[in-house]
Amino acid sequence: MKKIKKIAFYLLAIFATLIVLYPTSYLKEDRKFGLLQYKSDLLLADTLWNWMFYIHIICGAIALLIGWIQFHKKTRIKYMQLHRNIGKIYVVTVLISAVSGLYIAHFATGGLFAVYGFVIMSLIWFFTTLFAFLAIKKGAVLKHQKLMIYSYATCFAAVTLRIWLPIMAVIFKDFVKAYTITAWLSWVPNIIVAYFMSRKLVQKKE
Repeated sequence: MKKIKKIAFYLLAIFATLIVLYPTSYLKEDRKFGLLQYKSDLLLADTLWNWMFYIHIICGAIALLIGWIQFHKKTRIKYMQLHRNIGKIYVVTVLISAVSGLYIAHFATGGLFAVYGFVIMSLIWFFTTLFAFLAIKKGAVLKHQKLMIYSYATCFAAVTLRIWLPIMAVIFKDFVKAYTITAWLSWVPNIIVAYFMSRKLVQKKE
């Protein structure tokens, strides 16, 4: 069981690190590729949308890159100050990314169903992170840990979205339909996994 947990942890770290490289592809001059090829020229020229888009992917990438470190028990115990410092950066980048993500969610490809999927995800990400921070400030360690599991599970949607999207595209042979479904599929299973992980955490503490 310990071996499986260790493998799962390293896979989490590898996938999170690899996906962090993805936002750099949007810095190219030609932006008509990937998800952006389905955006209108008017939207791509909109200054506010562009600011929100780049803030979202940059801050989200930082949160994704450093978030998994917080779940390494030995590092957390041995380097508590480092854990706190990384945690502060994580919280700030998540709150910024979630707010900007909430804005760009309203322009999601696929219509209202996709919009609602990304809006709810942004709200869950924002509030689980905020409440986790407030919990640790009050010394509620277990509550903090549980909420951070949910927070990073939502953050990890950046990875699972890019796993599910090509699968759905092959199944439906329609990118827009695949993206609409993935707007929910990218984070709902993650939240379910987080639920069982948080339950297990509570059982260990009892």
